Amino acid sequence: QVQLVESGGGLVQAGDSLRVSCAASGRTFSSYAMGWFRQAPGKEREFVAVISRSGGSTYYADSVKGRFTISRDNAKNTVYLQMNSLKPEDTAVYYCTASSICCSSSTASVNYWGQGTQVTVSY
Repeated sequence: QVQLVESGGGLVQAGDSLRVSCAASGRTFSSYAMGWFRQAPGKEREFVAVISRSGGSTYYADSVKGRFTISRDNAKNTVYLQMNSLKPEDTAVYYCTASSICCSSSTASVNYWGQGTQVTVSY
């Protein structure tokens, strides 16, 4: 069992930066590919980014490529999402995920979900 707790969300202005974090419980953090999904009001949950177990491989949605960076610290059981040049369309609840199989963009591949953290980008 893995428990995921996100933090770091908030209200920012367009063009600002924000980093959200996800702390995982358990001793098997390094056994999972870690990812981020997001869901805006009235929209389906969508893939944002994923990082392999070792951190050596990362994949991004086209909408965030070049602006967002996913990273992980296996010693701290934590995964991060650095978001730069934020846009109002990035407004959503951001969910941390853990997957035993790397590195799919499908929600069906996710084994564990966090509770989500709200990111709001104003004009």
